[in-house]
Parts: sequence; structure tokens; C-alpha cells
Amino acid sequence: MEERTEPWNIAAQLDELRAQDLWRELTPLDEVEGVIVRAGGREWVNFSSNDYLGLAGSPEMRAALEEGIAKYGGGAGASRLVCGTHRVHRELEDALADFKGTEAALTFSSGFAVALGTIPALVGPGDTIILDKLCHASLVDAARLSGATIRVFPHNHLEKLERLLGTAKGRVLVVTESIFSMDGDAALLREIVELKERHGAWLLVDEAHAVGVLGPQGRGLAAALEVDQRVDLHLGTLSKAFGLSGGYLAASRQVIDLMVNRARSFIYSTAPPFHLVHALVAILRHIRSERGDALRKAVRDNAQRTKNMLSSMGLGSPNTPAAILPVLLGEERLAISASQRLRAAGFLIPCIRYPTVARGSARLRITVNGPHSISQIDALGAALRAAV
Repeated sequence: MEERTEPWNIAAQLDELRAQDLWRELTPLDEVEGVIVRAGGREWVNFSSNDYLGLAGSPEMRAALEEGIAKYGGGAGASRLVCGTHRVHRELEDALADFKGTEAALTFSSGFAVALGTIPALVGPGDTIILDKLCHASLVDAARLSGATIRVFPHNHLEKLERLLGTAKGRVLVVTESIFSMDGDAALLREIVELKERHGAWLLVDEAHAVGVLGPQGRGLAAALEVDQRVDLHLGTLSKAFGLSGGYLAASRQVIDLMVNRARSFIYSTAPPFHLVHALVAILRHIRSERGDALRKAVRDNAQRTKNMLSSMGLGSPNTPAAILPVLLGEERLAISASQRLRAAGFLIPCIRYPTVARGSARLRITVNGPHSISQIDALGAALRAAV
């Protein structure tokens, strides 16, 4: 009898990942207490979380969740179009639309789900999507899923974007992040808005790393630059500065109505639990308040202190208004080693490698939160000097 071979060859694929220094594994934490995390009897200062404002474990969050559980219990039980839509979903979506200055908004189970539902619902074969090369994987995957022609312009390269707009066919959708998740720099939104208007295109802006942190009331980079009313589609997440989970699209009433009927990641997903939505309504009020302004100032101050520290060490001077500060190391092995040395010194900072970033551009990704103390940032500087 002929010996069967393994058609999937999973073991060989895993071996290849290890050989290329691209192996990843999940590392569970036992406790998370603000910017301190613990596991196996050890403790680290966490410089990897996107909980920018420190709201995830805040007293306000705990109170809102407890109130939501008491009022609504657990899961929603069905998708929004079946019987999963509750009054509190509408309350959150109305609040998000007001926050973003749009006619309407729609919430999804995650930020990834927003992209996967929105882009294929709006464009398809015969249309053109033009993406910044550094767009998040969710935006790239959604573009591929749509069947539209995909064109990519080098990061923030306005001349190339204009050339692509000039030759694009069908309905044309320009896609960018406002703050890029791995480099932390900002899109040239004013110029991109002018180009898309000149060529009659639509613009989708993913504000995942800007909402809550930048702009008046934390409304994002587009609002900070006063071009928010000229953006057609505002994507965002509820899992970073908001401290919970989910995502949203804010747009015109007609676009939102279309999403309810065509966005598959919305239609075929169970509704977000009512108690989480209740908490998000409370957290959005908190973000828009004077207390939210104070939390944003703490993020800005900590980010500036960390930038100055990195610059003084010759590790770059990130040109970013945000709290994502990459330390580029190049080779995967160098980044892995530096991350491990930092972990041994008591700091949790991830090593970011291909395919998340391009080959040869592995890095440490430092994410600064408002609750980080000056002493923790200074201690990180000392640990970095020894690690890199």
C-alpha cells in the first residue's frame, strides 16, 4: 500500500516560520492593572497597549459595565436584522453620528468587520480602489474582497495618487488611515481631500488610532485639520481609546441604509451585547468631556517626553501627532532580541515583523498611554539604551 503524504504540509510551513524568525505565539496574561501586566509571578510595564486614555480598566468603565449588566444581562441573542437591535444600539449610533458630524452611523462587531462590510458593499467589479501602501490589513483584505480594481500609491505620495485618480475607472474610492498603525505618522489629509474632490472620488478614512486622542473632543485627525465634513466615510474602532470592543462607520444616511442591507459582516453577525453598548454610550460622553480633554493632554505630554527621549538616544525623532513611536531595527532577529531584553528588564514592547511590516523593517512599536508615569518613561529609556 502506498504511503500517504501530508497534502497540507503544515509542519513544513511552521518550520519555515521559525527559520525566518517569523514565529509567533500567544502569551496569556494573568492580570492587567492599568499599564501594569502580570503573568507567572512576574510584572511588566506595558508599552504595547492601544488603550490610549487608560479607560479600559477605569472606574468609569467598571461602573458603566456593571450598570449595563444589571439592566441588560449578557448577549443580544441574534443579528441586528433578526431581533438583536435594541434601543441602546440606536442611542450609541446617534451619539457617534453627532460625535463625527455625520447624518448617521452604524456599529459593527469589530473594526476589521467595518472594513470588510463597508468596502465590498460600496464598490465592485468595474470600480477602482486606490489605497495608501501602508493601509491596515483589514482595508487591504476588504479591497480584495470587493472585486474592484486595486491601485496602490507609495505612502503619502500625492503625485502618484493624483496620477492614479486621473486614470481610474468606474466609481473611485480612495482609502487611507489618518494615523498609520505601525509608523504612527499622519496622512496628508488636507491634500488628499482636495485631490479626491478634484477628481470626483470618494474618500474613506480609518481613524482607529486618532479617535479619542486627537482633535476637538477627541473626534480625530480629520476634525483637527477641519476637513472632517469633506470626508465621505469615517471608519473607527471602539477597542482602542474607547477601551472596549467593536467598530463603526459614520457617513450619510443613505450610505448607512445601504450598509444595513448589503454589509455582510453586519448582516450575518450577532448584535453587540446590550451591556457593552450601554457602556460605550457612557464612555463616549466621558471622552467628549473636560475629563477627556485632560486624558488627551496626558497622552500628548507622555508621547512628547518619549519622542524627546528617543531622539536623544539617536533612535529617531518620529514625526507624528500620535502616541505610536516605532524604533526601526531592520532585521527580524535584532528586533526579537531587543524585545526579549526589554521584557527581561520589565517592559512589554512587541517586536513587529513581516508580514505586518515590510521585510527588513522590523521594529519595536512603543505605544504611549496617558496613565504612564514620568518615572516609567525614564526607566524605559534606560532599558532601551541597554537593549538596542
